[in-house]
This record gives sequence, structure tokens and C-alpha cells, in this order.
Amino acid sequence: MHRIIRSTALLAAAATILATAGCAAGGGATELDPEAPVTLTWWTGQADEAETILEGLAAEFEELHPNVTIDVSSGASSTEELLQKLSAGFAGNNYPNISYSFGSWASELESSGRTLDITEQVDDPEVAWDEFPEAARKTVQPTGEKTIGFPAVVDNLSLLYNTTVFDAAGVEYPTDDWTWDDFRDAAAKLTDPATETFGYAYSVSGSEETTWQFWPHLWQNGGEILDDEGRAAFNSSAGADALEFLRQMAQDDKSIYLDQTDTRFGQLFAGDRIGMITSGPWQLNDLKIAGTSYGVAQLPGTDGDHQTVQGADLWALFDTRDANENHWAYEFTEWLTSAEQDEKWNVAYGNLPLRTSETDSAAFEEQVKALPGYDVMAENASNAVNPRPTVPGYVGLSEAIGAAISQVLQGQSQPQDALDEAARKADEALSD
Repeated sequence: MHRIIRSTALLAAAATILATAGCAAGGGATELDPEAPVTLTWWTGQADEAETILEGLAAEFEELHPNVTIDVSSGASSTEELLQKLSAGFAGNNYPNISYSFGSWASELESSGRTLDITEQVDDPEVAWDEFPEAARKTVQPTGEKTIGFPAVVDNLSLLYNTTVFDAAGVEYPTDDWTWDDFRDAAAKLTDPATETFGYAYSVSGSEETTWQFWPHLWQNGGEILDDEGRAAFNSSAGADALEFLRQMAQDDKSIYLDQTDTRFGQLFAGDRIGMITSGPWQLNDLKIAGTSYGVAQLPGTDGDHQTVQGADLWALFDTRDANENHWAYEFTEWLTSAEQDEKWNVAYGNLPLRTSETDSAAFEEQVKALPGYDVMAENASNAVNPRPTVPGYVGLSEAIGAAISQVLQGQSQPQDALDEAARKADEALSD
């Protein structure tokens, strides 16, 4: 299993890009006939095993509904390219019925005017909309006015701890009640310069990896990313205090391994050189292969607040001006994201389940046995309350605060000064 890299890039389609094959929007059925033959185009954004699983589910739906044909493909050579292809398709009036989309694209997709609004349908109690994590529901409702699709993949950051490192240092394992002070104290005790062992690790590449690792600290400390008017708010005293906490660990305690690569810290953790990392379900299979002895807990918190950050992506639904296509696009996606089908997709693949009801299933229990800590990460979804902003300009915001965090943790700047400058750059990006 490989981690889906959650790019924040909001790509602009160039005028020279040709729309690829999809549904020619417009001129379709104006009255619904659920028995009429219909062909749906579905861009999955997946490859290899994941694509094979989804193709099998499309075939299963076609068997249940013989009048429906699903033209299923990855849609592009990489997931990041889908937004560019969608933009080109919007310009050429030729786009799919359903597409995998990163959560960071949601506002841009809604503002295109091409998405379906399924708010009325998901209000039906039979859909069990509340079974999806709150942050995922907010992601597919970017402005709160429309619901533009269903959650497709959810994950979250949890605390992973290396039991070999903890045992060697004689430190008790983390619990779900850990505070920031507990966390800092343990990281210091786990750090051993003689063996080049660190208590914790943090990305200082300045990428989204750097940024989204910080959001739980900000939220737990009472801060917000944006204010009510959509301007940067992370440079509040709550944000500065949260970053100062990490600065003290990195510079005063010397207990944080500062990773310039985004990937090295995972390898060092697997090799018993780092005591704790914050990561998600994509890490578990690597640890299984490496034979690492580890445990998983929810993130350390403040005043009982253990919020995490979730990288929720979605199945975006598009209005092709054909009543039959729109009807079946919704019916298929609702079916696909039901507990029964999701167990065959996300749970079988090693992603977290979309719905809380899946944690009682045999498929879920099998993954818990195969990937220890999988159940803890699934339970941690309840701590994913706030979504990352889906506003255009987030890429600039992420780059600005990512650079600020990196500078502070490496001793090159002070928290408040760095965050103030990052907020200025973020506001410029948000206003463009």
C-alpha cells in the first residue's frame, strides 16, 4: 500500500489543453427515466491494486443494474493531473460524471458551477450521512451551501511510538490522555546523542507535510487557520505559543529529528532510531514489512482536546445536464460509499473505513490483525473535527507557513515574527 500524496496544488488549465474523452455535457435527457440505458464516466484517480478493486466494484454495480454502463479509468497518469483535466473539460463542455478529487480542490470545483448539489438526497436518514467523519462531511460541503459529492478516502494523523526505543529508555508508553507536557518530557528522555536516537521527528522541508503536522497543535491550542473573512489567522497568540512549544523541543531539548526530506523520519522510526512520529494509516504496512515493534495512540492534547487533522478526499459529482446520468451517478456513488462496499474498497486496501459502522465488520477485524493500530487510527477519526481549508490560495498559504515553521524549528527565526510574515504572504495568495 502506498500513501496517496495529498497535493495542495490548484492547477489552472491552459487554453491550449484539449479536453479528454468524457461525457459531453448538455443536450441529454430532461426527464428522468431510471430504466433507460445510460453510460457513466468515472475517473478514479487510482492505479494498480486500487484501480483493480474499483473496476471490480463498477462491474458489480453494472450486474445489479443492467441498464447502466460505467466507463471507468484512472482518468490521468497521476491524481494531481485530474484537476487540470477537469478544468479543460469544463472549458470544452466535456467532463466525467464522477471524479476522484483531493479535498483541497473542493471550493474550486464548487465555484466552477459544474457540480451536482446532492444536499437533499444525503439528508435522507437511510444514507446515514452522520457515519462519515465530521471533517470529511465539511470537505464535501466547502461553502456549507452545497454538497458536491461523497467522501472517498479519509485518514488522520495519529501518534506512533516505537516500543523498542521506549523500552530501551525505560519510558512508559503513550496513552490517549497524554498532554503536550507528557509528550515533551517523553521525547527528551528518549533522546540519546550517543546513539543518535531522537524522541520525535518533524518535517522541515517546508512542504504540506510540514504544514499539516502543525494544524492539530494550532487547533488544540484554540487557534484557527483562517478568520471569518477568509484571512490568515494562524499568527494569533495561540499559533505562536504552539510553534514556540515545538521550537523548545527542537532547539532547547534537541529532542526532534528535523527531516529535510519528508520520508527519512519514517525510515529512521522503522529502524528504531526515533521514538515517536505523527503519521497515518499509510505508514502501517511499511512498519509491518520492516518488522518494527510499535504502538498507536491519539495525539497528545491540551485540556482534553486531542484534535487531529484529516486528509479527506472526495468523489465529486458533476452535472452533465442529463437527468438519467445525474440520477445514476448519485445512485452509484451512494452505493460505492455504503458500508458494505467500502469494506471491499478502503478497508480491503488498507485505507481507513469511511463509516463508523464498518468497525464492527469482519473485514475491519482482519485489517486490525494484519496492521496493529489500524483500529486506533479509525477511532481517532472522531477527533478530526476541522477540515483543512479548501479555498483557492491554500497552496500559497501552506507554502508560507511551512517555510515559517521550518525556519523556527531550525533556530533561524522566532515564532511570532515568522508567523506574522507567513500570514502576510498567505493573505496575498488568498487574495489572488
